[in-house]
Amino acid sequence: MVTLDYIAGKRARYINPVNLYIFVSIVYFLIVPAAREEHTEKDNVKAKAVTAASLDNVQTRVDKAGNLKGELKYVLDRAKIEGVKYQYDMMSFAAQGRYLDSLRKIRPDSSSSKSLNDLITSLERVHEKRRDSTYDSYLFRQKHLPEAERDNWFERQLKKQDIKVNVKSAKGNWTIGEEVKKYEPKQYFLLMPLLAFFIMINFRKNHIYYLDHLIFTIHGMTAYFIVSIVTYPVIKYIFGIGSFMGTALGFGIFVWVCWYLYTGLRVFYKRSKGKTIGKMISLFFLYAFSLYLTEALIRNLIYFMMT
Repeated sequence: MVTLDYIAGKRARYINPVNLYIFVSIVYFLIVPAAREEHTEKDNVKAKAVTAASLDNVQTRVDKAGNLKGELKYVLDRAKIEGVKYQYDMMSFAAQGRYLDSLRKIRPDSSSSKSLNDLITSLERVHEKRRDSTYDSYLFRQKHLPEAERDNWFERQLKKQDIKVNVKSAKGNWTIGEEVKKYEPKQYFLLMPLLAFFIMINFRKNHIYYLDHLIFTIHGMTAYFIVSIVTYPVIKYIFGIGSFMGTALGFGIFVWVCWYLYTGLRVFYKRSKGKTIGKMISLFFLYAFSLYLTEALIRNLIYFMMT
């Protein structure tokens, strides 16, 4: 194992782990984020509009054949609407408006396109909530709502921040999600020493110096980056995002990460299979929780800087 050789002093044939990590991480953040995006925002607007129309046509034809029960039809409608709404929420205010316009243009008469009309109505409600140009106009609209539907104090404070951010995002055509992604390299780099600390805590009985845990972590992250650099472009440009083979390869990456971490922990720390698996699960939870917290912190910092 590379880490064991490096710690043992056999370093002549290996690149310094920090230098290697920095180089590989630069390549990773140049290639992988772009490979994970299925379309540009402009392409997404067009693709989602066509998808909504296609789904509606399929549902109409199936309805005529009488092959759907009422309950299943309802589930299909809701799944379609919720799926589009999830992506719709990620758009900037201006992009939402363009998307709604594209849907309205392809909408046939209401009698033959009930699900598409339902989708448009649902998205219009989402868009309307973001329409408040000032906090005063938002408060004015809240006063005219039934008391049970009004936002509480905490929701009003979040809305106050959202209004300021959305005004700027509408002008600059960006989203909070896009801004958060820009901080991913720093997030991964800063969390690596924390992951090494988690490993040290879990394997404290080995009595190994923290620096050795850190070298193990650096080698592991570097290996993950290298595999991602190779596989994600293959998924996008050869198999296609969302395809069976692309999904299978993505799942294969996850399986490989689990296998690599398990094997590395087993060899480096010399623990039993059961204890290694237990500590590996613990590390997954700790690291995932750290990612969640730091992303929430970054998101709030962006809100703070924008407001």
